[in-house]
Amino acid sequence: MSKPYIRIFDTTLRDGEQSPGATMTSVEKLEVARALARLGVDVMEAGFPAASPDDLEAVRRIAIEVGNSTDGSRVPVICGLARATKNDIDRAWEAVQYAAHPRIHTFLATSEIHMAYKLKMTREQVLERVRDMVSYARSLCEDVEYSPEDAGRSDPEFLYRILEVAIQSGATTLNIPDTVGYTLPAEFGALIAGIIQHVPGIEKCVVSVHCHNDLGLATANTLAGIQAGARQAEVTINGIGERAGNTALEEVVMALATRQDGFEMETGIDTTQITRVSKLVSNYTSIVVQPNKAIVGANAFAHEAGIHQDGMLKNNQTYEIMRPEMVGATHSKLVLGKHSGRHALKARLVSLGYGLQEGEMDQIFERFKALADQKKVITDADLEALISDELYQPRELFVLDGLQVACGTMGMPTATIRLRDPAGGMHVQASVGTGPVDATYKAIDAIIQAPSTLQEFVIHAVTEGIDALGEVTVRIKGENPSRVLAAQSEIDQPRTFGGYGADTDIIVASAKAYLAALNKMLVALGQYGPVEETSVQTVINQ
Repeated sequence: MSKPYIRIFDTTLRDGEQSPGATMTSVEKLEVARALARLGVDVMEAGFPAASPDDLEAVRRIAIEVGNSTDGSRVPVICGLARATKNDIDRAWEAVQYAAHPRIHTFLATSEIHMAYKLKMTREQVLERVRDMVSYARSLCEDVEYSPEDAGRSDPEFLYRILEVAIQSGATTLNIPDTVGYTLPAEFGALIAGIIQHVPGIEKCVVSVHCHNDLGLATANTLAGIQAGARQAEVTINGIGERAGNTALEEVVMALATRQDGFEMETGIDTTQITRVSKLVSNYTSIVVQPNKAIVGANAFAHEAGIHQDGMLKNNQTYEIMRPEMVGATHSKLVLGKHSGRHALKARLVSLGYGLQEGEMDQIFERFKALADQKKVITDADLEALISDELYQPRELFVLDGLQVACGTMGMPTATIRLRDPAGGMHVQASVGTGPVDATYKAIDAIIQAPSTLQEFVIHAVTEGIDALGEVTVRIKGENPSRVLAAQSEIDQPRTFGGYGADTDIIVASAKAYLAALNKMLVALGQYGPVEETSVQTVINQ
């Protein structure tokens, strides 16, 4: 026995585009439409053709180029939205008629507040308008969808009457919208069940649900409607839409896929495309996906708590109910921060090529926790620098003895620096750069001549007021640090070294930080005597 099939009606290009600031160009809408077709949506609401000539043209192009796809992807129904007026319906048909499977979607409100204040129509007038406009739409197109706007706040008995009229007039899909996100899941499920039970001829139509997220219940209401008998879900990518948005496609699809024990239903969505389409829509609409967004958020498969990370390392099913690969994400992430434990840190160090004994791990873990209290997230570069700090107890080789810079809008930024070398000799060098820090670093490089690449430069004030103490941290990567350990002279693997400097003059602080990193690298390379003994012996796993 086959499972019930849930049609996915995507309205990203219509309702989703109504998000403030989310307007897309015709070219962008066409690209999103192609991506939605590859994703496998059943119905694509491409726009509101009567809204503007550009919107009409965008829907028409989508109907032609995506609604008749020849690239092997599923050919979706292409739908255009129309108010219950002949002009809107004509514009919708003008745009969607070129699709292999066109649909006209018309709507008229049925709640008392909408009829009284927005439409200024009586119930009988609304019934008559629905009868006339659904019939007119059906005279143009075989596939007609009708939505009683604000159904969630409508009188159920009146709703039954108007849906019966829509069916008699030729509607093939009846969409029940919770337009303002007002209903609770139990209420909305009961509303759908009541419609299926009490509307004559309902078996001839597909019952659809369209829920908004004003109370954060859009997905819950949609799933309640599906459990009550709805067989089409109207959704958007990333849940974008009017006000607080719509039901998110990725949430409904993955709930159905993950909880087969509760739904035993299926969709035609290729779930491995979800993450890619989510990013595409986010880029084109300039609406950033919140990090903790279900399924597609940056933290959806990220774990920081030590207990969670320990469980993940033993069996990912301890804290993940779906694999990231199922939605097109690359992998789970164990985020290193102040909540992380020893197991996660050790796993990350091993992945970076470090094998540590238990006593050595204790020292590294203590330093890691201290660093995590200062930074929210510890990166691989942080760990590289932390290991370098533990490996090498560097002497202060080159010491800053003087620094003078000239910069501003006139002339070229110039730095003159004086360094004392390990033998006590003095070196003076002047250099020109793109700015005072760049000029300073070039002058230092000219004296020390130790090839390296600046990986990170971070600056912030650590005290208040105009005379604030500035703190600078840098990370550099040596170009050929082949003598990281005397016992590993055959290894030619770049290492990262961190440096720190603080001063009320931020340029001086920058110079101190850069010199500290270079000194660590020079000691590690053994260029000024043998590598000093340390408490940590690192083995690089090859």
